[in-house]
Amino acid sequence: MKVVIFAGGVGTRLWPLSRKTTPKQFEKIIGDESMLQIAVRKLFPLFKWEDIYISTGKDYEDLVTKQLPKLPRQNIILEPEMRDVGPAVGLITAIFKKRFPDEPFVILWGSDHLVKEEKVFRNALSAGEKVIKDNPRKIVFIGQKPRFASQNVGYIEFGEEIKRIDEIPVFAFEGFKYRPHLSVAENFLKDGKHAWNLGYFITTPKFLWELFESLSPNLFLSLEKINKAVDAKDYDDVLNETYPKIEKISFDNAILEQLDKKYGNVLSVDIGWSDVGAWEALKEALSQSEEENVTKGKVLIEDSRDSLVFNYTNQLTVGIDLSEMLVINTEDVVLVCPKTSVPKIKKLVESLVGTPNESLT
Repeated sequence: MKVVIFAGGVGTRLWPLSRKTTPKQFEKIIGDESMLQIAVRKLFPLFKWEDIYISTGKDYEDLVTKQLPKLPRQNIILEPEMRDVGPAVGLITAIFKKRFPDEPFVILWGSDHLVKEEKVFRNALSAGEKVIKDNPRKIVFIGQKPRFASQNVGYIEFGEEIKRIDEIPVFAFEGFKYRPHLSVAENFLKDGKHAWNLGYFITTPKFLWELFESLSPNLFLSLEKINKAVDAKDYDDVLNETYPKIEKISFDNAILEQLDKKYGNVLSVDIGWSDVGAWEALKEALSQSEEENVTKGKVLIEDSRDSLVFNYTNQLTVGIDLSEMLVINTEDVVLVCPKTSVPKIKKLVESLVGTPNESLT
């Protein structure tokens, strides 16, 4: 089985730590490893280095190589330009269809995800592989059992339990529900028929190739050109000529929203998953309670609650009487804002483009 970790994107919601030159996946946000290194580490011993692939933008090839020196260079799949998730998954499928069409592979969308229950996670991947080996014309979706009524994630709806593989339940697939209102999310939490959609799935290149051909014929025409050039001398030329012209489209719109439910299965498991792609999400993932403060680096806080203070400098960062605040201290930018203002960060960063501070984005 192969596995693909997507490590593209700038990660504006984690600015000022995450920037165009070194996006969040390459930064040591939590501990002494980058998010990409953490994402790869949790795959062992289920996978070997030669079975791990990283999909990223061409500007980040050297960063991937530096952080993952044991990864074979040919296992870095480079997008000439970012064209959204649909074409990115299509590019991987085009390459894998040529090299190993019938071998199951895992898509892990998001190298900035935190998975606390790593053994359960690997067991779920193994169970999914067994399902696909028995049913190669399937997609197995791995979902997180909801811990609370979240409005910030999509949901996978599942039906009856079909079987169990090594204590992992395999359910019938019923469809997707996108970022519901709070009342709906509360019902999802209670009914036991919904899981958070993580963007993790297992299938075969051959079957996913068939889905691109039937469900996204325009995208498929471009992918077919790339597929024919895989491992040929003119691959780079064909890729650089074809890929940037592909229309941006999400994988949901290209494939998943049109997927007949008979082709899906769902594994709903508790892998301790959190999306730490924004500061307030990181606070939720790392704290044991809402009132608890979360700190990193040389930090001193007094009489404070529900705040995150991360210091990436050698200076001491001090906070007094903080409540629901974020303080991010880097060598050249200090961000201070309420947790509720995180959605404004992206717009602020965009406003710096074309100004003397553009280099800080």
